[in-house]
Amino acid sequence: MKYMSAAQAVQLIESGDSIYIQGSTSIPEVLSQALADRGSELHDVTIYAAFAVGRSEAPYCRKEYKDVFNVKSLFVANNIRRWLADGYGTTIPAFLGEIPALFRDGTLPLDAVFLNVSPPNEEGFCSFGVSADLAVSATECARKVIVQVNKAMPFSYGDALIHVSDIDAAVEVDDPLVEVPTAVPTETDEAIGKYIAEMIPDGATLQIGVGGIPNAVLAALKDHRHLGLHTEAMTDGVLPLLESGVIDNSQKSVLPGISVASLALGSRRLYDFMDYRKDLLLKDVAWTNNPFRIAQNPKVMAINSAVEVDLTGQVCADSVGTRIISGVGGQHDFMYGGSLSEGGKTFIAISSMTEKGISKIRPVLAKGAGVVTTRHMVQNVVTEYGVAQLRGKSLVERARALISIAHPSVREELEREAFERFGHSWTRG
Repeated sequence: MKYMSAAQAVQLIESGDSIYIQGSTSIPEVLSQALADRGSELHDVTIYAAFAVGRSEAPYCRKEYKDVFNVKSLFVANNIRRWLADGYGTTIPAFLGEIPALFRDGTLPLDAVFLNVSPPNEEGFCSFGVSADLAVSATECARKVIVQVNKAMPFSYGDALIHVSDIDAAVEVDDPLVEVPTAVPTETDEAIGKYIAEMIPDGATLQIGVGGIPNAVLAALKDHRHLGLHTEAMTDGVLPLLESGVIDNSQKSVLPGISVASLALGSRRLYDFMDYRKDLLLKDVAWTNNPFRIAQNPKVMAINSAVEVDLTGQVCADSVGTRIISGVGGQHDFMYGGSLSEGGKTFIAISSMTEKGISKIRPVLAKGAGVVTTRHMVQNVVTEYGVAQLRGKSLVERARALISIAHPSVREELEREAFERFGHSWTRG
């Protein structure tokens, strides 16, 4: 291993280079700061960032560097969200599962990759730990591989491995990973979780996201049997089901007996659970999120969230009006894969109201809102008031079903809007 200081390692970066910086809860913070410290020496450096949870704003997102670092986000993470909102950076719309192809076919050329990896094992392999996702393809395509060798990084198996001989510069750190607090479900979350859990059969394969509602769903599955895990993001919420044997992966078709994810984010307990665990694989997101691979598993249950849903079933999940707040992620990949799975079901799970008292079920999406999942793909929308089953339903039938699970205070208004939109077909019942 070619160990050196962070300042020395980032000397490999030249003006005009493009860099991928690893995400999840494993942003290589030491390298990112060292790169920012060279801001006065560089120009026209492109930074590709993906889904990530940072401790603070990225050090290269400072106004004095606005003409030095060109930030192009592949998912609007918390550490660059304000920078993009202020107009200093931009985002590239793409399904998460298709981004590796953009690296591999040269659409997004890469000169360097910054990684946060585990110490090497006996065979000389370091692990990317909690973030295979885009890091696998980025490392494959980058000319220069610069890493933090981090004592705090768990060793995970799967695609997220690199031999020390393939590393161009390494910096030793002992930098704790960001921990994401486990969201405690509210009463509303628990009601939604119960509705969804009742529709999940034994032997199902789960794809589930992050937050209070997913945790409520997982908590409600404690009496299920023989569940499987093939997901994009693994969180603390699955640990009780893994430890109790509810998730045993015995009925999956793809890698039976193995839990599969592309990234992980949670507490130190989750990271310790992952360390050197051979029944848990982290895979390239192009592999995990391939809809046709997802569909090979039986009874796929794809559970995702949204910002808002309109009366025809269009789902906005990445923006508030014109302001991009996240990314498409794997929602489309798993909604499609789940719909193709034998016995599969897909869910959009939302509370009926925002914290500001605005209905999440709307006559039309907010001006400028992006459609992440089309009305043609949505099967079930769930709020604390029930389940709207939209599969095979006409626009009028969809509107009636969605109004029935909206907050009672807005149902009359939604009915008026539906009448104005659908005319006589609405009054026919």
